[in-house]
Amino acid sequence: MKRIDVVYGGQSFSVAERDLDDLKEEIVAGLREGPAWLEVNDGGGEPRPAFLLLTPGTSIALSPAPEA
Repeated sequence: MKRIDVVYGGQSFSVAERDLDDLKEEIVAGLREGPAWLEVNDGGGEPRPAFLLLTPGTSIALSPAPEA
């Protein structure tokens, strides 16, 4: 998968070169084990690393970008 768009708290981020199922498992494990940080990219063009705090009740959506 080339890119997965992530919407967290109403803001858009992305994750590159990750498998969707692996990312979902990482998020579920982070929620199960307690607060955890998810590394994502912020910004267009040259992405900057950003870290999202995973906690119960925080909305997060994943949307795989179609591959060309």
